[in-house]
Amino acid sequence: MTKKANKEPRTTVALDPKPKGKFKILGGSLSDDWNQRLANLVGAAMPGQSNRDSAIKANEAVWGAMIDLAPADPIEGILIAQLMAATEASLCMYRRGWEQPPEYFEARTKYLQLADKAARTVVLLTERLDHHRGRGQQQITVKHVTTNNVTADQAIITDSVTTGGGARNMAPALQTANSEAPMPILSEARQPDLVGVGGVEKKI
Repeated sequence: MTKKANKEPRTTVALDPKPKGKFKILGGSLSDDWNQRLANLVGAAMPGQSNRDSAIKANEAVWGAMIDLAPADPIEGILIAQLMAATEASLCMYRRGWEQPPEYFEARTKYLQLADKAARTVVLLTERLDHHRGRGQQQITVKHVTTNNVTADQAIITDSVTTGGGARNMAPALQTANSEAPMPILSEARQPDLVGVGGVEKKI
């Protein structure tokens, strides 16, 4: 007696080999199925979805912001979508917190704590988005001096590298040390004039 193998039904998924990406400005993908799904998920995450008119206005506003942020790929689309939801949650929790009567101090505090947590998520997502777009990269320029004649600009660059600041951030004595003039002896430096500030006028 042979046992027949159970054959599970197969699901065929048809993918467009040449996606056009008409709605890439929303989800960052060439696949409009992804872009529309992401946009719908963001819209569903907005409050007030039970009312059709308010839901349409909220979704249009959020989608407009997503278009302004212009996701270049699906990763940016995901970050922007989460950014929209986190922003809405943060502002909603702030509003609910301040709506609590003063006698419900614990409830107000809890709402404000949740709002702060969502606000930190907004900051984190924004930093991740900027880093993904390459804005967080640091550019270091190194200049080599091949001659003995160092110009003033090269001296300022060298000072910025070694001391962390330009010549305007240095003390006058140090500025004199970097110039061609010799550093004055402290005893020969000009003494402050005490006239007019409670001192005695110095007679010569």
